[in-house]
Amino acid sequence: PRLTNMARKTTTIKDLRNMTGFLGGWWSWRLGAWLLFWSVLMLLGVFLGLWQWERAADKRSYLARLDAAPTLTAPREVPPEGARLILRGHYLPEHTLLLDNRTLEGRLGVAVLTPLRSDDGRVWLVQRGFLATGPSRDSPALETPAGRVHIEGRWQQAIEGPPLFGPNREGDRLQRIALDAWPESLRFAHDGWLHLDTGAGLFDPWWEPSVIPPSRHQGYAVQWWGLAALVVMVIGGRKLFLPEEERTCSKS
Repeated sequence: PRLTNMARKTTTIKDLRNMTGFLGGWWSWRLGAWLLFWSVLMLLGVFLGLWQWERAADKRSYLARLDAAPTLTAPREVPPEGARLILRGHYLPEHTLLLDNRTLEGRLGVAVLTPLRSDDGRVWLVQRGFLATGPSRDSPALETPAGRVHIEGRWQQAIEGPPLFGPNREGDRLQRIALDAWPESLRFAHDGWLHLDTGAGLFDPWWEPSVIPPSRHQGYAVQWWGLAALVVMVIGGRKLFLPEEERTCSKS
């Protein structure tokens, strides 16, 4: 009987050890997955914070270039982004198109796009401002100055916009400004357009550089870094307050 009891105790100890080993492996796997998830989240917060901080620096540089942009009169070379241009010439009203779905102060309308032939014979695209049309799809009545005009405005270089679902041009309306919407015979002086703010033919000015302030990007960066710091605290707290059975099982 004594040998039998010892054998039973030995078997029980082995069973307990086997169970402890199983639980230890299960706890270790769960703890590893938990740490991996929070570590990835922490790295993501750090990376996105750095990205937003770099975007803030880029926006400050862009705004500085706009402030330093020169004033040019019908330049032969491609004007820099944001340059103030002075043009003299005649509008070509027969080539006017409308940039669709614009809003200004709660009003729905279009932006009027009219080419202008400058005194040297070159053609420039002029964004003349906002015209309220409401929901109507009828072509609005437009007045375009005849004769020689003197205009000024900000230059915007042509860039490739987001993809369109459908044709860009429908009748005299465009979904976005693209120089290929006009006949090739016009041969625009440069790839870009003038946003008119002074001179004949101006409607309500509505355009301004679409730039998120650098301070907002910095705020986003701080938020992402705050998230990363919170994750570090969560991981530290998890290790500090790890239940006793998890510590025992993870060590075995």
